[in-house]
Amino acid sequence: MAQKQNTFSLFDFSKKRADKIQVFGEEALDEEGKVIPFIDQAALVTHYLQLKETDVNLPYSDKAEEILKLWYEFVKGERQLRPNDFVEVADSANGYQSYLFPDLYQAPFQAPSNPKFTFIDLFAGIGGFRMAFQNLGGQCVFSSEWDEQAKKTYYANYGEVPFGDITKESTKNKIPKNFDILCAGFPCQAFSLAGKKLGFAETRGTLFFDVAEILRRYQPKAFFLENVKGLTIHDKGKTFKTILNTLDEVGYVVPDPQIVNAMYFGVPQHRERIFIVGFRKDLGIKKEEFTYPEQKEVTKHWIDVREEKPVAAKYYLSTTYQQTLINHKARHAAKGNGFGYDIIPDDGIAHAIVVGGMGRESNLVIDFRQTNLTPTTNIKGTVNTDGWRKMTPREWARLQGYPDTFRIVVADASAYKQFGNSVAVPAIQATAEQLLKSLNDKSIL
Repeated sequence: MAQKQNTFSLFDFSKKRADKIQVFGEEALDEEGKVIPFIDQAALVTHYLQLKETDVNLPYSDKAEEILKLWYEFVKGERQLRPNDFVEVADSANGYQSYLFPDLYQAPFQAPSNPKFTFIDLFAGIGGFRMAFQNLGGQCVFSSEWDEQAKKTYYANYGEVPFGDITKESTKNKIPKNFDILCAGFPCQAFSLAGKKLGFAETRGTLFFDVAEILRRYQPKAFFLENVKGLTIHDKGKTFKTILNTLDEVGYVVPDPQIVNAMYFGVPQHRERIFIVGFRKDLGIKKEEFTYPEQKEVTKHWIDVREEKPVAAKYYLSTTYQQTLINHKARHAAKGNGFGYDIIPDDGIAHAIVVGGMGRESNLVIDFRQTNLTPTTNIKGTVNTDGWRKMTPREWARLQGYPDTFRIVVADASAYKQFGNSVAVPAIQATAEQLLKSLNDKSIL
């Protein structure tokens, strides 16, 4: 491990591939005697540093402290720990900031100083749920995400590296007890078995099962799940029925789920997602006592989120690619299909941003502000002079409701993927307000 004077910037290391970095030592062994991977050590340490001054009972405190001491040795470049120095650092948040983790404490979206409730962030991505719930006074006490690039973005913005694969028992065991709300934008693959018998056992083998198992085991007061709206009709509705039956089995009242469109919550994106909230049965909250937020007014359009300054030529289409898109759309039009690129007018609403395929091509815009169209990468043909360009990652961030202070620290390809996979923060926050209202009306929080 390299030295950086007397400080340790985790983000400097996370810019590299995490599987190329490792800190070895007896302290870095798990219960089975295996070396804990660097990125998992980082999750332990950053969660611990974020939460050690709180009342949260962390099941991994001892291990995190051991690893922190081990890291301190590496950072100081000494073979032996100097106990007096470490005591000084360990007893002081300012000491940590000065000696070890300056970037952790400088993350732009820190937890509120006096949190009103606690939550966990599963399938966290880049923290859309976390952003919304922190805005409402919540403190995240556990996050989990498997994608390495998303972890970098998460750490840069929240000062915390998410734990890894939530399907593993070793990850589930890191969740603190007695948190208030579970949040999860769970993936919806592997539902091929759904619909045969309906029930908890039938969801095994799917990632929803891991959500249901955590609800069954930890019994938080409420949950908030998000997924694509197509989940409601998968396997002729049998999958969705299985999910609702399972949530009932593990002890929750579930108001009728609703498809919520982000364009009604201050972002110019036609993004429909199914929202599912639930409350633990013993709390006495009835289905009709929860209402989803109203969807009644579009207040923003594409021009409201466009970059203020001309964007780089690399976002403009080459003439060759432009013609390919034109030909592709023409072929489908001749067959009576509506497939192909789409250009969003300045006063228009963007289509849902998605990952892969036509994700960017379905949201092209016309922008003549850039006059220097010299190619900066190898392209076929020249840069088009018709103003056709892709939206930038920052524009996608704005379409999802992320503030401009949100740090984009990965390459464009990863950034597009991360924002395309994210939840729309304002829609989540508006629904979370309603969820919290139901809890507060019963004086539960």
